[in-house]
Formats: sequence, structure tokens, C-alpha cells
Amino acid sequence: MAAGQMARHGSRFKREKNDGGTMDRDCRFGAFTPIIKEARVQVETYLLAEHDWVPNNGRLPVILYRRAIAPASCDETAHVFEEAFARHGWPAQWRDGIYDYHHYHSTAHEVLGIAAGTALLMIGGPGGREIEVSAGDALLLPTGTGHCALRSSEDFLVVGGYPEGQHWDICRAAPDEEARERMTTLPFPASDPLDGPGGTLNDHWKAPL
Repeated sequence: MAAGQMARHGSRFKREKNDGGTMDRDCRFGAFTPIIKEARVQVETYLLAEHDWVPNNGRLPVILYRRAIAPASCDETAHVFEEAFARHGWPAQWRDGIYDYHHYHSTAHEVLGIAAGTALLMIGGPGGREIEVSAGDALLLPTGTGHCALRSSEDFLVVGGYPEGQHWDICRAAPDEEARERMTTLPFPASDPLDGPGGTLNDHWKAPL
């Protein structure tokens, strides 16, 4: 799907220090980020138990890929993420920011590719874990994982991808039994969104027997 055709994920996303309005995200702010000649991926995983009203996912960990790709211009970096996600069965559905309120998805797993800028995120719901991300990083969130942006730079831009056939919802309250069943049985591709078959996902996400 071409970038111009993508739905805007964060049409209600509010930038810090704004006037209460909203904006669609693109590459107009800080169009270029430094080029790193060699990307050395570092993987961090976080297995999050249910917390407060947020279910999280006690079976599948959050996976953070630091320096997943070497960032170039905003648009080039976004395009690289989009191509990789599509190639490995996690097609991108939007380019935008990350909502500044706690939420989770009950209908989809989600991969976030940071195309530009920096942000401080919280995963796991209110009082959860803070993680910093920057251009070239990627974050894989299993269904049920609480997340929000605590703050972000003006040029912060994210590419959001999901397994083929899955579409994201927005949940801001504790799940009912139907939602819990949906999350428990939600399938995921055998292919890592960045590395393909045999990638990092396969080391950490195991389908139930």
C-alpha cells in the first residue's frame, strides 16, 4: 500500500505544547535524521503481566529492536520499514505518532517502526515501564499490551504494521470475557516483521500447543 493511501492512525493524536488541536503526521518536521552506516540490532524483551485495567500479554513478550535499520531521511526510513513489514506478512496500515493516552488492541498484534525523531513511551499501562525509542528502532507489541507516548519530539513519526487480515481497535477499559478469548486465540505470522522466517519473533513468540 502506498504511503499516500494509508489511513491516519493518530488523527486524534495531540502534540506536546500545542493549542489543543490535532494534526496528521508526515515528514514535514525535521525531514532528515543522521545516517548510521552500520545498524547493529540489540533486542530487548519484556513479558508483562496484567496490570490495573490493562490485560497485557502474559505469554508473548514485547520485543524492542534497537537500531533495527540504519535511519536515513524520514521518508526513506519509513519506506524501508513499510517494505520490510509487507515482505514478511505485517503490512503497514498507517504513518503517524502514538496516542498520548493508555490503550491496547484486542484485535491485532502490532509492530511500530520509528521512522524519525525520539519519544518516551510507557508500556504495560498506568505506572508501567518507560522505554525510550528513536529513529531506526522497532517495537513489537502482542495483543493486549498497554502503550502510550509520554512525550515525543516534533519530528516523531511511526509506521504501524499488523499481521495480514488483522485490523487494530482502541481499548481504554478492562476487557470483557469475549475480548479476553479473542486475544488468547489471536494468531500471529510465523515470520518476524523485520527478519522474516527464523527471525527474532520465532525465538520469543511460541504458538500454544
